[in-house]
Amino acid sequence: MAPSKQYDEGGQLQLMMDGDRIEEEEECFESIDKLISQGINSGDVKKLQDAGIYTCNGLMMHTKKSLTGIKGLSEAKVDKICEAAEKLLSQGFMTGSDLLIKRKSVVRITTGSQALDELLGGGIETLCITEAFGEFRSGKTQLAHTLCVSTQLPLHMHGGNGKVAYIDTEGTFRPERIVPIAERFGMDANAVLDNIIYARAYTYEHQYNLLLGLAAKMAEEPFRLLIVDSVIALFRVDFSGRGELAERQQKLAQMLSRLTKIAEEFNVAVYITNQVIADPGGGMFITDPKKPAGGHVLAHAATIRLMLRKGKGEQRSLFGRFIHQSSASRLLLAPGTPNRVGESYSFRVGRAWRQRGQMQLRRSQSKMQP
Repeated sequence: MAPSKQYDEGGQLQLMMDGDRIEEEEECFESIDKLISQGINSGDVKKLQDAGIYTCNGLMMHTKKSLTGIKGLSEAKVDKICEAAEKLLSQGFMTGSDLLIKRKSVVRITTGSQALDELLGGGIETLCITEAFGEFRSGKTQLAHTLCVSTQLPLHMHGGNGKVAYIDTEGTFRPERIVPIAERFGMDANAVLDNIIYARAYTYEHQYNLLLGLAAKMAEEPFRLLIVDSVIALFRVDFSGRGELAERQQKLAQMLSRLTKIAEEFNVAVYITNQVIADPGGGMFITDPKKPAGGHVLAHAATIRLMLRKGKGEQRSLFGRFIHQSSASRLLLAPGTPNRVGESYSFRVGRAWRQRGQMQLRRSQSKMQP
């Protein structure tokens, strides 16, 4: 049984080194190379890899139409390849008990704060997308920097025991901010930075191509977290006006679909930040008339949604964890955890956090109106 988390009075995670404990984890995917044992030509396997497909799991996430678009793969070859992949994988129905066992592979990555971990049901989850939205300077990128470090903690310390991929669309990643956070967790800052791969994206197409290239790295190295900060920024720049809105949402849906597939294919956590837009119709009834950008497309893609709001001075407020799980648009429900509707948490991002990477949270007595 996993050890319980140890926190101090301020809600900070206390790390206790245990050199005798070794964590081993089974590989969560089947390499595309295993198709050769099923009679598939090695040249065809190489063509799949050149197209960014490195696992059988990822192969089954592609349509036959997209596979036949790969140069050198005919419809007959694609049918044979898919049939071979199905033999290696269990893609059909399974019992609820089997699914429960499969769900045990989910890793929850600590944020380093007891209150925030409780709100998230243990931390940031793998196999799904976690979205944090809020206006500028609300703490979205700071949380991303903290997760870059906590993800590299061993599993028994409630980390992810893996590397981090960071796609930056706004130019806000700062490696010097990683150093004090790593020191706070008692980790070597240089080693932590070496386990973070970083890319700056300048267009939405560049952003999508970076995701395609990640498959090769994740198939070879133990990654546990993918961060996109922010997921919507380049779409708001590259598409303008209502005339391009439909195309923008379609391209955004494709991007989010790719993120979901990466999360499930490699058992990684996907943390995305999102901007907010004004909601003119909500000003009369809502104190803070802002809503997340991206519309319903982004809302449906994220399993976990965090709303960050600036408080007074250096204080930040964080509200709720929710998923739109039914047609009732006001139903705020998170899978696998008690209903957290109305719960409010606030935390301070002060000098201590910026210099030593400390995050202090306290439960607020205020409630959100459902």
